Amino acid sequence: MKKKYFFSAFAAVLLFAGAAFTSCDDDDDNPAPGTRPTIKFENVIPTKNYVQSGSFAAVAPGATTSFTFHAAKGQRLMLAAMYSYSNDLFFAPENPGIELFNDSGVPNTGIIADAVKLWDNGTRVNEQPGPGVNHPGVAQAGVVTEVKGTDAAGHTYLAASSLFQVSLTFDAAQSLFTCTISNISNGTANETPFSGGVFVVSNLLDGKLVMDKPFFSVDQKSGTELTKLAEDGNVEPLKSLVADQTGIVTTLHGAIVVVYTGNTNPIYQLGQKDAQLGLAALAQRGDPAQLKASLEKVPQVRKIYTLTDTAQPGESMECTYEAAANEKVAFATMFGYSNDWFFANGPELNALTKGEVTSKTVLLDDGTAVSQYPGAGNAQFIFGGTVMPEDKAISAVGDTYPVPAVDGIVKITIY
Repeated sequence: MKKKYFFSAFAAVLLFAGAAFTSCDDDDDNPAPGTRPTIKFENVIPTKNYVQSGSFAAVAPGATTSFTFHAAKGQRLMLAAMYSYSNDLFFAPENPGIELFNDSGVPNTGIIADAVKLWDNGTRVNEQPGPGVNHPGVAQAGVVTEVKGTDAAGHTYLAASSLFQVSLTFDAAQSLFTCTISNISNGTANETPFSGGVFVVSNLLDGKLVMDKPFFSVDQKSGTELTKLAEDGNVEPLKSLVADQTGIVTTLHGAIVVVYTGNTNPIYQLGQKDAQLGLAALAQRGDPAQLKASLEKVPQVRKIYTLTDTAQPGESMECTYEAAANEKVAFATMFGYSNDWFFANGPELNALTKGEVTSKTVLLDDGTAVSQYPGAGNAQFIFGGTVMPEDKAISAVGDTYPVPAVDGIVKITIY
């Protein structure tokens, strides 16, 4: 079912998929003739399939292992581990993975019923499961199929949920899940160790999972990396594959462009708390309207322009403004997959500056909402979350999370 996130309300104004060139709202309906530069905000962040990925340890019968990951409403957890006393069977959820939240954004916790299924990788002829299985066994050119009680050779198996148990706990402040895998096969007819495994949490863009079939497709041939896991319990090829496809993504959501005089940036002051003029609404929700209304009362502010659109990866938005040689320009746009982060110019910019100004752009934390993992925080507006307030000074975003460098996310040009 398609989720309704904040950017869906703006989809109708995107002119085409590659670039969302948009006009900006001007505070002056009849501007006098003058110099009219255009500022362009380009979202250049690469699209990645997964926001987080990793591995977990092997699990003997009767034992458990755990790992943690961040996630938010709409995202799914996919994992896979080998049924070790087999030729090429593995445990994994059905695509697209384990649902982590219900439609109201409440996390699914406790033992997750029927979290995984048992799958046949289709690359080895199945022998009677047990410690005496010959590895690697006889090759075959099959496809991935679910084992429903018996395999193709007639060997019997208990339901996967009677062997492989998944339970979840959730830390709301960090939007952090702890997943515990319990091997409950001990004493059953299908007692088996589990190999180490791999997990991913898919990114979301425009309310859709970027990757809805992370590891395999039913009735299709398995990839080399999953085959290594299913046949040998070798985690590394699949772990490496998904690591290359893992990274933070974001939209740019809303923007404000302010032409002013004097020596004080009217949008923000680094090291000071948010002045409560409306920057928080832009940094938290991509809404520049309140900030515009406040700045219209500031004498040094000459003109204000706003954008209320969303630039997804590969898209852009731009605004033409009027300025004179003795004036300066300041700008801000929301890091859309955050709780309260925004891009803005660090040093002062002459309003008639020409060329790329990305090197003069910084990523800032407004200090008005508790930060969570970008693109995986259930309190973030993109996921329909509720702000967890904080009261800190505006600061540069640090290295708590693996956020790309500014020039790996945005390109800002004045021409």
